[in-house]
Amino acid sequence: MRLQNKVAIITGAARGIGQKAAEVFCQEGATVIIWDVLDEGESTAQALVAQGFRCEFKHVSTTDVPAIEAAARDVFDRYGRIDILINNAGITRDKTLLKMSFAEWQQVIDVNLTGVFNCTKVVAPYMVDQKYGRIICTSSINGVHGAFGQTNYAAAKAGIIGMVRSWAKELGPKGVTANAVAPGFIQTAMTDAMPDEVRNQAVATIPVRRIGKPEDIAYAYLFLASDEASFVNGHVLSVNGGQAL
Repeated sequence: MRLQNKVAIITGAARGIGQKAAEVFCQEGATVIIWDVLDEGESTAQALVAQGFRCEFKHVSTTDVPAIEAAARDVFDRYGRIDILINNAGITRDKTLLKMSFAEWQQVIDVNLTGVFNCTKVVAPYMVDQKYGRIICTSSINGVHGAFGQTNYAAAKAGIIGMVRSWAKELGPKGVTANAVAPGFIQTAMTDAMPDEVRNQAVATIPVRRIGKPEDIAYAYLFLASDEASFVNGHVLSVNGGQAL
């Protein structure tokens, strides 16, 4: 019960890593509010409620500032606090530079970078007022090292690191920490669809010789959201099995 009595907002938690994070946070005692544009978020929340946990879904796009403002105010009005924000939502539009359209660039920047700014800009004042908060943003191994065919995604994920370190300096004195998690190769619907040969080649580059699981990232979020991480601020926690060594 490391998050007992805490109120957490997790973006992009309808499925994948965010869904697993919602499960872990509920199990650790938090009230979890899922913000997502996918209606699957409703079934994710209902499944957790059926297990006796406190979870709800709100259809929120991280690119829609008025919707974010209304959703954050609703959380605060009903629960009296917002303790944790997990900026997990993200999309991909992979192309090489020469093939990437301006629209594909902008779509990823709007969701993966500006969307993180939007949610944090709206939620942070609630945390500052209560002199307590945990802001956790999802970067990527590709935001640290770059990746073929991911100019837009790598740029956004690198930008998240810069924002987190700036927020750590600005908000740390006000009782709010800001950190990032940089996942490596994680098992998702996208990786499941890869040919075995391609997936095996990727695994061969990871010293622990396996793909990461969504719970590997969820537990990293949990640590950074917990009181045990109160002195961790402005850090990028790489969770990649040693792939970047």
